[in-house]
Amino acid sequence: MAGRRDALLTRDKGQSVLGSRILVAVVIGILLGCIFAFLSPHGFFTSNRPFHNPRIGVADLQIGSSTCESPEQVNALKADILSVTQKNSELKKQIKSLMENLRLAEQGKHHAQEQFVTLGEKHKAGPFGTVKGLRTNPSVIPDESVNPRLAKILEDVAIYKELIVALANSNVKEMLEVWFTNIKKVGIPNFLVVALDDSTEEFCKSNDVPVYRRDPDEGIDTIARTGGNHAVSGLKFRILREFLQLGYSVLLSDVDIVYLQNPFDYLYRDSDVESMSDGHNNMTAYGFNDVFDEPAMGWARYAHTMRIWVYNSGFFYIRPTLPSIELLDRVARRLSREPKSWDQAVFNEELFFPSHPGYDGLHAAKRTMDMYLFMNSKVLFKTVRKDAKLKKLKPVIVHVNYHPDKFARMKAVVDFYLNGKQDALEPFPDGSER
Repeated sequence: MAGRRDALLTRDKGQSVLGSRILVAVVIGILLGCIFAFLSPHGFFTSNRPFHNPRIGVADLQIGSSTCESPEQVNALKADILSVTQKNSELKKQIKSLMENLRLAEQGKHHAQEQFVTLGEKHKAGPFGTVKGLRTNPSVIPDESVNPRLAKILEDVAIYKELIVALANSNVKEMLEVWFTNIKKVGIPNFLVVALDDSTEEFCKSNDVPVYRRDPDEGIDTIARTGGNHAVSGLKFRILREFLQLGYSVLLSDVDIVYLQNPFDYLYRDSDVESMSDGHNNMTAYGFNDVFDEPAMGWARYAHTMRIWVYNSGFFYIRPTLPSIELLDRVARRLSREPKSWDQAVFNEELFFPSHPGYDGLHAAKRTMDMYLFMNSKVLFKTVRKDAKLKKLKPVIVHVNYHPDKFARMKAVVDFYLNGKQDALEPFPDGSER
């Protein structure tokens, strides 16, 4: 009996201990549950996505937002959004500018970019006879905001960012027709007429000629409607500026010019300005040492001078560089202040006069075109038509700039060079005498 009693007591004691352990475990579990519930009220396995009740609409959310936020906070948020939007717009402009700079920098073969890099470096001169300086200035960064409408036209018309441009009004309609007819016949696609009146614009459109009519400008339009050749010629320096700012090289052309070949095949493009000459032989066209004799000076009676006949402002190729734009600005400014001045004289003075006390000269590179390829009418009628060998040469263009009977001589040039009429030039005198 005693053994049985001891066994029962031992069992009861074991059960009591086990019960106590269970109770402690339950208590610990409850405490841990409370702690976890406090630290993570949404549980450990819930999604991060907010609860969505389809019965709650946008209006309810807006009402809730309005009740939580004051009008001052809403206005402050709107102001912040506006500020961020403006900064974003500015950043986009900066990115566009940086992308354009990057595009220009990547044009490694472009001569102007090579010069830009070279100017920033110091160089050691090489052996005698091997040193050669740079010839031209870097192109400007195109700015389409200057004239978006013209930029779109040039994008369609220009080839390799260059084109022929002529200004015309209804006073030169006959010559204009000869001008663009032969340009088409030669096969030159990149040309544009800047029409200075409605009649010229319609005339070009009816003949499938690329044309651009500027936005109204009273100062320019008055001259365009009523001005003579010299007055209209002076407008080109103001109008051409936009072409250069847009990044295009322009072969400026008067309409008294007959095109016989594509001039873009004969340009060097190594200067800011490349122009035909009014000279009539090698000396006058390309420059010469002219000795001035003053006997009263005795031993020093002979003074050496350098001379060159002027560039023709009715036919020149101009690149989009800062000196080129400065040249246009200088000429246009002087023509506006000196209404009786001749645009060609002013063009050459600004291009050639060196810096001296009281005057800063223009630092522009220039090249004279071959006078037999880019021929003026004095060379043609005084020399070429009388020389059997020179008559066989086919020029690129003939500019009837020395003679007033322009239309008749233009037709004769077409007959001689394109229609094979060998005597077409004979009826005309050398000069302008009747």
